[in-house]
Amino acid sequence: MRTALQFASIVVSITLIILIMLQVKGGALDSFLGGEAGGGIARTRRGLERTLFNITIFLCIAFFAISSFSVVVSS
Repeated sequence: MRTALQFASIVVSITLIILIMLQVKGGALDSFLGGEAGGGIARTRRGLERTLFNITIFLCIAFFAISSFSVVVSS
């Protein structure tokens, strides 16, 4: 059981890192290469951005649940 929880934790954390990196906006290279001109202006998420955002929230909750459950199981 502990091995499965550790594996799930690793998979969820790597997926979270990838999703968060995909959402990074206003980076130095992005604005240099013609990215969003008004980097500080808030705007509404649409389409793929919204889907990535919702998946990220779900995975954060799943990571918290897996971590909490693994603490309970290991003690």
